Amino acid sequence: MVNTDDFIKRLEIILEYYSLNASSFADKIGVQRSSLSHLLSGRNKPSLDFILKITDIFPDVDLYWILKGAGVFPKKIEEKDNLNLDSAATNFDSPTPIDLFSQVSVSPESKFDSKKIKQMESFTESENPDEVEKIVFFYKNGTFKIYSPS
Repeated sequence: MVNTDDFIKRLEIILEYYSLNASSFADKIGVQRSSLSHLLSGRNKPSLDFILKITDIFPDVDLYWILKGAGVFPKKIEEKDNLNLDSAATNFDSPTPIDLFSQVSVSPESKFDSKKIKQMESFTESENPDEVEKIVFFYKNGTFKIYSPS
């Protein structure tokens, strides 16, 4: 749950950073001015839609920072540039939608190293493929969860 007082402080930091007053900020993200006024006064709590509008309009605002205060504001340029993801898959401003379920075609020029494939086969044959020891999920904020079969 978002701590409203801390959220208001972070929202005021954003307003100051972009040199905006509450009215112009509300207009920029497309919410009613009264909604922002109620948030800043502590009368209302922020909705997820409100928070997502902020992160959409102001890309330097990190979602985890605005929600929990974790991370930095503004986002570091290095964080944006060091993502090892395909830029086409992460460009949400792209006018054409990306088909995530399309088949990947492999060209004949890209050949696999048969020595590496044999090493992989020998590796998988030595283990029992039916037994899962554990599954680990790593999150971008540095945390992780481990799931083990019971």
